[in-house]
Amino acid sequence: MKNKGIVIVLSSLLVLVVLLFTFNNTSNINKDSYKFKEEYESLNGKTREKDGKKIRKIHIDINNPIKYSSASDIVKKMDNGDTFVVYFGFNDCPWCRSVIENLIAVAKEKDIDTIYYVDVKDIRDEKVLTDGKISTKKEGSKSYMKLIKKLDNVLDDYTLMDEENKEVSAGEKRIYAPNIVAVVNGKAEELTDGLSSKQNDPYMKLSKEMNNESKKKIECIFKCLEKANVCTAKTTC
Repeated sequence: MKNKGIVIVLSSLLVLVVLLFTFNNTSNINKDSYKFKEEYESLNGKTREKDGKKIRKIHIDINNPIKYSSASDIVKKMDNGDTFVVYFGFNDCPWCRSVIENLIAVAKEKDIDTIYYVDVKDIRDEKVLTDGKISTKKEGSKSYMKLIKKLDNVLDDYTLMDEENKEVSAGEKRIYAPNIVAVVNGKAEELTDGLSSKQNDPYMKLSKEMNNESKKKIECIFKCLEKANVCTAKTTC
């Protein structure tokens, strides 16, 4: 009976240690990291409403460096002269889901503890091209319009396709998804979409070669932070 009592006590202590360890690890997980993991993984294998295609399954490390932000937050950080990386995307964006795992993996390799995340799905303006004329279907948020001016030097033009499949400029820049930007001392220095040049379909299976090219593009962004003052878009990649 005495030995049985000792076993019960030891077992109880072991359970307590496990619970304390689990609680401690869980409490150390960044809430934004967990939220991001849940947001992106919750769509795994589901059908995308916009095009009816199956959404890519991805795995997000629970210890990822994602921190939720907003367009106005990024404008303020740039005004303050901060140095950081920001990822623009949204959870059901098929191109974003092609690069997000690589972004997090490279950040971990480079010991990057924070990547700011701005969901651009609903804040951007939307243009339409009708009979050769461009009009605004939806206005962008004020903070988004301020942000594209701040990022003007690295952003691509906002273009639409005409009936002959030719690009027509909307006369402004656009934050596409995904866009990953290095901001150094408040100035946008480098941008990449992180995509392989060999990927021509956002839903296609990614080869090892594609993932390697994607990671190299993302590494250029983090090199900007390392070089700080001497970083320029022409010299980093």
